[in-house]
Amino acid sequence: MIRVLSALVLLPIVVGTVWFLPPIATLVLAMIAAALAFLEYAALAGALGFDVPRAIPGAAVLGAGAALGSGWPMVEVILMTASIAVGAIAVGMPRRGPEVLRDSAAAIFPVVYIGLPLGALAAVRATAGREAVLLIMSVMVISDSAQYYTGRAFGKRPLAPTISPKKTREGAIGGIVFGTLAFLLGARLVFPASPALLVTLVGASISALGIVGDLFESLLKRSAGVKDSGAIIPGHGGVLDRIDSWLFAAPVYYVFVRYFRF
Repeated sequence: MIRVLSALVLLPIVVGTVWFLPPIATLVLAMIAAALAFLEYAALAGALGFDVPRAIPGAAVLGAGAALGSGWPMVEVILMTASIAVGAIAVGMPRRGPEVLRDSAAAIFPVVYIGLPLGALAAVRATAGREAVLLIMSVMVISDSAQYYTGRAFGKRPLAPTISPKKTREGAIGGIVFGTLAFLLGARLVFPASPALLVTLVGASISALGIVGDLFESLLKRSAGVKDSGAIIPGHGGVLDRIDSWLFAAPVYYVFVRYFRF
């Protein structure tokens, strides 16, 4: 019941922001999610023994996401600046050995893992309209639901038993099939001039990558020995738990919208 109530509260906020408010509101919402997701990521990294500072990587996550989402030509500058700053911090730290490169990589990774994908969704809202954002949101929900119900009905073979024991290959196939069909149907309205073959490939790609994104976040949590990335959303866990599939699907969708849609 708590899970359902949380969804009933969050869904109108997200959909209402995307549909009724100007694009800047979607960017603000995306950056709020990015900030919360980064804090959860940093906590996971800490549980894994990584030393990820909050200030510079967090600012880079928000800066890169905001730059991409608003169309500012500053993304590469932010990435280079963050890399230099993280390297400078490493030089000043007393720790030596393999953990230097490990910690530095862990500090830069959330920029491309969290900041840029969420910025890409905001960029889609600004360049292709609210319908385009709701399309990928709908596809992710349909694919996720199809994975669950197809897996329950037909699932026999585990997909990644050491990462997520409940996921099955049959469920993954169902998620990809129904996610692709949902994208193909929705794209007829949102991107009517795009070729059916291209739309099918994009739909299959974002559905499959959504599964990979979910498994990757599950791998982080399992490696850290935690069930959820956080507890901010009652019944759902953390923000990272809710957007894990979007983080891998959004970049491909952004490339399609930015460079290949008709």
